[in-house]
Amino acid sequence: MSKPLPTTLRTHVTALRALLVLTVILGVAYPLLITGISQVAFGDKANGSPVKTDGKEVGSSLIGQSFDLPKKNPEDPDEEARPDPKWFQPRPSAAGTGYDASSSSASNQGPNSEDLLKAVEDRRAAVAAFDGVDPASVPADALTASGSGLDPHISVAYAKEQVDRVARNRGLPVEAVTKLVDEHTESRSLGFLGNEGVNVVLLNKALSEQK
Repeated sequence: MSKPLPTTLRTHVTALRALLVLTVILGVAYPLLITGISQVAFGDKANGSPVKTDGKEVGSSLIGQSFDLPKKNPEDPDEEARPDPKWFQPRPSAAGTGYDASSSSASNQGPNSEDLLKAVEDRRAAVAAFDGVDPASVPADALTASGSGLDPHISVAYAKEQVDRVARNRGLPVEAVTKLVDEHTESRSLGFLGNEGVNVVLLNKALSEQK
């Protein structure tokens, strides 16, 4: 007849068994179950809402990105980015060098910051010249970054301000480009929160598919 294990040892063995069982259930089975359900029920969102062009992932509909011309000297880190006139442009971003998902942040500059006020006026002049509009008509979201620095949306006003420039540089009818903006205008959250907006990533994807 075997001797019973000491009380302390039995307690440790019981705790170890509980740990192993809970590890299997909560650390393996449960994550696999939730992953399987999410992949079946809403695989696109579970995988980061990827945006694909010609079968290739080119971004995410949840994260904005820049649409710039290629650098004249790719090895020069100080060369300033130049927006590509063939694309709708997003709002400014303070996340890293711009729309860096690993460095999500705002500028943390307040309305009394001289640096912010100067940046806003510089952007106003640059956007007005780029889009060929009156500086006074440039929307606020074209001048300031979002809180996360990653927001892919712009206002409907900013999207429509860019229509003529995009149509002209792509050789497309203004009506066709305007229709794309209308088709990609998203309503307010829950019907009453925030404002209507346009996802620039999805809008430019649709634009790239125009013949």
